[in-house]
Amino acid sequence: MAARPVSRMLQRVLRSSVRSCSSGAPVTQHRPGEPSQTAVEELSRRRQFLREHAAPFSAFLTDSFGRQHSYLRISLTEKCNLRCQYCMPEEGVPLTPKADLLTTEEILTLARLFVKEGVDKIRLTGGEPLIRPDVVDIVAQLHRLEGLRTIGITTNGINLARLLPQLQKAGLSAINISLDTLVPAKFEFIVRRKGFHKVMEGIHKAIELGYSPVKVNCVVMRGLNEDELLDFVALTEGLPLDVRFIEYMPFDGNKWNFKKMVSYKEMLDTLRQQWPELEKLPEEESSTAKAFKVPGFRGQVSFITSMSEHFCGTCNRLRITADGNLKVCLFGNSEVSLRDHLRAGASEEELLQIIGAAVGRKKRQHAGMFSIAQMKNRPMILIELLLMLQDSPPAIPSISSQDPFRVQGIGHRVSFSNQMATLWKGCRGPQTSLLAQRWLGSSPPQRHCSSRLDSDTNPKCLSAVSWAPATPSGPPPTSDQLTHVDAEGRAAMVDVGGKPDTERLAVASAVVLLGPVAFKLVQKNQLKKGDALVVAQLAGVQAAKQTSQLIPLCHHVALSHIEVQLELDSTRHAVGIQASCRARGPTGVEMEALTAAAVAALTLYDMCKAVSRDIVLGEIKLISKTGGQRGDFHRT
Repeated sequence: MAARPVSRMLQRVLRSSVRSCSSGAPVTQHRPGEPSQTAVEELSRRRQFLREHAAPFSAFLTDSFGRQHSYLRISLTEKCNLRCQYCMPEEGVPLTPKADLLTTEEILTLARLFVKEGVDKIRLTGGEPLIRPDVVDIVAQLHRLEGLRTIGITTNGINLARLLPQLQKAGLSAINISLDTLVPAKFEFIVRRKGFHKVMEGIHKAIELGYSPVKVNCVVMRGLNEDELLDFVALTEGLPLDVRFIEYMPFDGNKWNFKKMVSYKEMLDTLRQQWPELEKLPEEESSTAKAFKVPGFRGQVSFITSMSEHFCGTCNRLRITADGNLKVCLFGNSEVSLRDHLRAGASEEELLQIIGAAVGRKKRQHAGMFSIAQMKNRPMILIELLLMLQDSPPAIPSISSQDPFRVQGIGHRVSFSNQMATLWKGCRGPQTSLLAQRWLGSSPPQRHCSSRLDSDTNPKCLSAVSWAPATPSGPPPTSDQLTHVDAEGRAAMVDVGGKPDTERLAVASAVVLLGPVAFKLVQKNQLKKGDALVVAQLAGVQAAKQTSQLIPLCHHVALSHIEVQLELDSTRHAVGIQASCRARGPTGVEMEALTAAAVAALTLYDMCKAVSRDIVLGEIKLISKTGGQRGDFHRT
């Protein structure tokens, strides 16, 4: 190599203990007997001098567009203890044989090489990095590398509370935790595993140990969790969190669909409706995130706009996969094996030439969301978890933070929320108290579907009044003509463009007569398919959001609140369902409420049909609606 990079020379200067300094930095002779503080001060002065006279960045890590790659992400493993739907195909992925994965020494060798060339930040990813047995030792070894300023890790949080004290002591300086929902049952649906309470415990532990901000990564997917945006933001009011909303991205096996992607602009509009004073924060150099803050809130929110507004022009990231391949672009399918060259005995200079050639081939930007969706690339689990993507997935399904989503129950059945209350019972301090309130609600919920139950009363069904046959309260104005047909009798969608936006609320109900056998199994939660009430409740919430796709002439409505409640009625061996929907717009939400109630009822049938086919679905009806030109409607 004709010219050794100046950055490497500077590293040698910093490590040198001799008096002379070819860099020109001022040097003070160390005299025998002087206190060691003098040497420390001298080293500090020399470092300051070198910072002020910084040498050009390593040519090997600078691409043809002048981007300097100072940030390296290293995947420690392909394995994961979760099965997130957007990250790993349901059938799993073929794992690389252990012999073909990087060893600990190979990881550290490559890390040293990149740090010597100017990388000052390393993030450990996976798979799930915290399932690697020697992860604490790897962090400790990286911490010894001079010039490395930041060691981060991105984790699903399952093992975080247990390992974080050791990781912090070893030198871990930054944490990203993946969390796509604040609803325990939905968490299990998304990741196909249990563990919600462990993730919460990990977030609490990170705050307790002083990490600030604690970054929470949320992949936003339409029809799944876009209605939880507001609840995630509400967490930042009293907690040092940076909640990072990530646009859903295409990778092999995650069945990416453009319709599932919620864009940054759409998410921002949703937040501004709730917090008009939301302010944009200055962007850091090479940041992937657009950061915002609600004035007065302790934390902040960010958006990772990989799909709608790429940030390729300032990209400073490189990735090494668990099997030793260098990826210069997350969305690119070209890779070069550093492992093979390392094991073939390549010298440091030869490795640098290989790395430099790969970096030099990096394109100006990725191919765009639609081209990426068609491109052959690794499943995300084999690169790194999608939620680890950028360190910089509306309210708990349809529930405001003051009225948390929960399926409650009969006597001995314990709710997810009660389990969470037990988990947080021993936590101390105002931060923890607020965090628990945000996740659990303001009062300890019981397992029945009345929205409130005092601790000194017995569980009861919805009052007879709420389920009694009713008559309209007053004659609201009605039309004597069908509105969804044109003058020639053909189906047509109503034009609501000229209607004013008003607050709309609708409540609908349904009843499922299960019969004694199925009812008993549901009551005791003994169905082989799982918890029928939880599944039905989630189905109702999901259905409300998909109404316009199920009912052809319904307008799409941006719902601000959905609630689905289920009551066990032992006198009828039935389950009563009540669904409420709220939105502000030019059209009503009756269909959304009715769809939620009907689909929740159908789901109960599906969960119980193996036990009995003699199940009756009935009494699907509108209970009330408010807002709109035709006036309010209430059954009494």
